[in-house]
Amino acid sequence: MSKFKAVVFDWAGTMIDFGSFAPMGVFIKAFDHFGITASVEQAREPMGQPKWDHIRSMMDDPDIASQWKTRFGQVPTDADVDRVYEVFVPMNEEVVADYADLVPGAADVVKALRKKGIKIGSTTGYTRSIMERVLPVAAGQGYEPDNLVCSDDLTEGRPGPLGMYQCFLDLVVYPPAAVIKVDDTVPGIAEGVSAGCVTVGLALSGNYVGKTPDQLANLADADVEALRRSATEKLKAAGADHVIDTVADLPDLIEALERE
Repeated sequence: MSKFKAVVFDWAGTMIDFGSFAPMGVFIKAFDHFGITASVEQAREPMGQPKWDHIRSMMDDPDIASQWKTRFGQVPTDADVDRVYEVFVPMNEEVVADYADLVPGAADVVKALRKKGIKIGSTTGYTRSIMERVLPVAAGQGYEPDNLVCSDDLTEGRPGPLGMYQCFLDLVVYPPAAVIKVDDTVPGIAEGVSAGCVTVGLALSGNYVGKTPDQLANLADADVEALRRSATEKLKAAGADHVIDTVADLPDLIEALERE
């Protein structure tokens, strides 16, 4: 038996959607619906937060706030965030299944964890309605976690610990040190840190690199290393105990931690 009782995974950029493309593109389209130009960088910066909070963070960007004031006569309010959010959610529902391919090696990781008797939980910045589109696609590829906590299930989301606390209850696992949280974003790592879990960041499959496996394969080794280093620095600064390239590297990390 492993000294770890559960691993709680994020979804986009972690177990599905290598490069975390689905939410990024929809944020840009949702702002464009209101005549606001948002860059890829502006869309990716708050990634990992609940989607309403993500939009609020984008609205607080000086450039976007200035565009909004020019177009609508005032800086964006929470009511304006609601307006963008109401456009964003159905847009994301429509496209998310197209980006729900498992990250290479993810299905094998699930099998390896279950063989060890480790439970598999999940939290996400996606809403429940968005995840309803993802779950059957993931299941068809062999990924069915033991629970799911969505951004609109609780009154407070990432970077707070409530999603992880819900996982403890759903999975009947404790103490926090016996649970590993795996994520590709700062808010997702912070979620694990705030709950007292072992935290593992993902550098290459996630939001901060934002490339497909083919795109990475066509880069020079030095360029990949620079991307890895940059993502690792962000995740470590958020409190990640360990950083690996993708979930495919998790079994080896767990084996090493179990020998400590």
